[in-house]
Amino acid sequence: MTTVEVLVVGAGPTGLALARQLATFGVHVRLVDRARDRVHESRALAIQPRTLEVLKGLGVTDDLVAAGNPAVRMCLHARGRERSVPLFDLGLEDTAYPYLLFLSQSETERLLSEHLAAAGVEVERGGELVGLDRTGDGVVATLRHADHREERVPARFVVGCDGAHSTVRHLAGIRFEGSSYPQTFVLADLEADGICGGAAHVFLSEHGMLFLFPLGSPASWRLIAMRPPADPTPPDTPVTLAEVQRLADSYSGARVRLRDPMWMTNFRLHHRAAARYRAGPVFLAGDAAHIHSPAGAQGMNTGIQDAINLGWKLAQALRGNSDPALLDSYEVERAPVGRMVLRFTDRAFNVATSTNPFVRFARTWIAPALIPLVMAPRLVRATAFRTVAELNIGYRHSPLSVHGHDAPRSGPRAGDRLPDAPLTADGLTLHKLTAGPGWHLLLCGPSDAWPSASTTVLDRYPLTVHRLTA
Repeated sequence: MTTVEVLVVGAGPTGLALARQLATFGVHVRLVDRARDRVHESRALAIQPRTLEVLKGLGVTDDLVAAGNPAVRMCLHARGRERSVPLFDLGLEDTAYPYLLFLSQSETERLLSEHLAAAGVEVERGGELVGLDRTGDGVVATLRHADHREERVPARFVVGCDGAHSTVRHLAGIRFEGSSYPQTFVLADLEADGICGGAAHVFLSEHGMLFLFPLGSPASWRLIAMRPPADPTPPDTPVTLAEVQRLADSYSGARVRLRDPMWMTNFRLHHRAAARYRAGPVFLAGDAAHIHSPAGAQGMNTGIQDAINLGWKLAQALRGNSDPALLDSYEVERAPVGRMVLRFTDRAFNVATSTNPFVRFARTWIAPALIPLVMAPRLVRATAFRTVAELNIGYRHSPLSVHGHDAPRSGPRAGDRLPDAPLTADGLTLHKLTAGPGWHLLLCGPSDAWPSASTTVLDRYPLTVHRLTA
């Protein structure tokens, strides 16, 4: 039996991004998924600036941007009035992607799959993980294929990217703590008349909110709406266009006409987190580690960023170029992000769905007037947008972040995101310079101030050296 360096279970966006990054580092990786085909429905639908940045090094971002629909404006509708609120118009000067990119998950997966195939890795579909046994230096996974044949696969590491009902998490004995929200929601990808394109639309009412987000493909709009609290419809009940239209009418005052649905479903939301992100050679990422409401479009983005954080660390561990504690830093860095996202989305969800009379009044009467005023100051908007865009995520408290005794009190610190900045007149930026895989050493200042690099260090940690003159 050939030992696989990394077995990735689950070929959603998180698993695809992880496998693609591992392939970039030359890691022998297998990616399996029990589904016979990738999703063709639009589940997650928005890609944040930080995610576009981390995927740039994998060569995927330009294709995502070309296929997606960038939005910089949100329209609030309440009591027959419409107010336009800018989205990412401030505070994003240090990124090449100052917008929220709307793109269906099916398209995101298609593009990630194509780039993975170009790197020589194919998704093995119809293969289900049914066993996981620890060995001295790794694990042996048992896969059951579509023809019922079982295969035992020795692997140095296994990563569960297999969603909320993760088999990897279950077999590793990791608890998944949290609960479900009681409300039932409707999701649909369809065409909609009566609203302007190029913006996200939110209809506020006493009994909740209706969202319409621009997609472009395979349908023009994604609709999300909460059924009334008294509606007992189970989440597995089929949905009709007439039902969705009645629901939209109750929120929009019959302003929006729906047609040509591509996909419609009822669903329930959960907020849960894994007690641990690692059990020896077994790791969790994405929905296998944390699930929450779609508020703020954080779910898929957090999962992809989990994958990018973990991928290079696994590659370094496999090459023997790191302290074993490097892999421990994955949970130290990513678990606080997962908890923060759960808190943020839970609070936003409760405001959007609360039946409390005061909250209902505030949602319908106060919020439409107050939100544009609150968001008017530049500092408030910039801070809010950077938080939602996930550009404020940093790892200053990671064991990998070493602060010298003379570290400045202000400005970037160890563990902070590297901001983008123009370097030359022909369009070279800091992110483009450092987009490739591997270590990058930036030497800044006059040439006589550059220290000579140690050959020993360069032999053990191959570096790309960039000399930046003032």
